[in-house]
Order: sequence, then C-alpha cells, then structure tokens
Amino acid sequence: MRLRRGRGEVRPRSEPGLPDFGPAPELHGVHPWLNTPTNEPLTLAGLVGGPVLVEFWAFACSNCLHTLPFLSGLSERYRGELTVVGVHTPELPLERVPGNVARAVRSARLTYPIGLDNDYEAWNAFGNRYWPTMYLLDAEGRIRYTQIGEGQYRRTEAAIRRLLPGGSQSADS
Repeated sequence: MRLRRGRGEVRPRSEPGLPDFGPAPELHGVHPWLNTPTNEPLTLAGLVGGPVLVEFWAFACSNCLHTLPFLSGLSERYRGELTVVGVHTPELPLERVPGNVARAVRSARLTYPIGLDNDYEAWNAFGNRYWPTMYLLDAEGRIRYTQIGEGQYRRTEAAIRRLLPGGSQSADS
C-alpha cells in the first residue's frame, strides 16, 4: 500500500508516535502457503487480534535474504504475541516456481507462514514497489509502520513493542 493519506486519513491512535495509514488490504491471490497447518491459506482478517508483520520478499534478492534472520528472531521472540507473515513475490522467473520457494524456505530454516504472490495481487493491493518491504499492522488490521529495505531493525522492533499489550511508549526503549 502506498502510504496514501487520501485513502484513509493519518490519525493518532492509542499508540503515540505511530501513524495510522489505514486498513491493510487482504492477501487475495496469495497461494500456495508454506508453514501453515496443512498449508492452509492465511487471511489477515483471521489474524486480527494481535499485531502482524507482513514482509514482501523474494528469495533471490540479497537485501531480502539479509532480513530473514531478523524476521525469524521476531517470530521466535514474540511467539503468541506477534504474527510474522512472508509474502514471496517473484522478481525473477526462477522465483515463480513453488518448489524453488519451498527449497529456499527450508534452506533458510524459516518457520513462520509464507505465501506465494506470483500474480502480484497482494503486492498491487498494498501498492508495494520494493523488495523487501515490511508492513506492521495493529490488532485491528490497520497499517501503523512500514520499512522499505533492510536495516532499521531496532526501530522496527520498537514499533512492534508499542503495539503489544502493555507495549513501550518510547521508540528508543
């Protein structure tokens, strides 16, 4: 989603310092899914109730690969409080092959849910333009933070902590 203020006004919510960029679009067209019970599809609506971190990535993108240890760490550290979801959107033809994506996921030892967006439906719905891009959603499914590219891990984790129950009110904590 391009952070268009006209689509939904940016307004402060209960978490100071995190803008409200409006509701996140659903993950339509994302299939198949890896690392879900019986590889069932996920929906953002089904995840409402806690913060969700969605990352658009591609396995042949070096910048994307650099983010994976951070995402895996978040998934483990905040298990039960935060849901990490990978949306694999191919940049190259070899990244369209589900078996190649599954091998890359196994090789990187990723355990959080990952869906394939070969037709760019979710990518376009979010108005995404870059690999990797992270979108942090609050418990109501609203986009509250984005990170384009690798890095800014402390800032990203501080935003996550703000959205957790009893979360920190300081970006530097």
